Amino acid sequence: MVTTATQRLLDLAAIAPASDDEDLLLELLEEANALYQQGFEILRAVVARRVDGTSPEVLVAAVNAVGLPCDASRDRDELVLLLALTEWEMTPAALAYSEMAEVAARRGVCLVPEL
Repeated sequence: MVTTATQRLLDLAAIAPASDDEDLLLELLEEANALYQQGFEILRAVVARRVDGTSPEVLVAAVNAVGLPCDASRDRDELVLLLALTEWEMTPAALAYSEMAEVAARRGVCLVPEL
């Protein structure tokens, strides 16, 4: 059976709340984070191809339409990134990762070390 990155991320999110071991929870979170980044990068490339040839003005309007204030001073890559991010954040994988990170944070586990 082949497990997709999305399915693996969903599996990790399901496992995390039951983990009493902070070290294991951190390992799960690290793996989930890598999958989150991988998934986002894939979607960013898809969005970039989808809007290829679209004028900057139309991209700015699209970013504004999804609720992110933006103006024409942004370069094309930033506009694509913003569009992809708003789309990615609504995927099951991204939502599962966010929930997993919140669960971990409530238990004092975070990917960013305390200073």
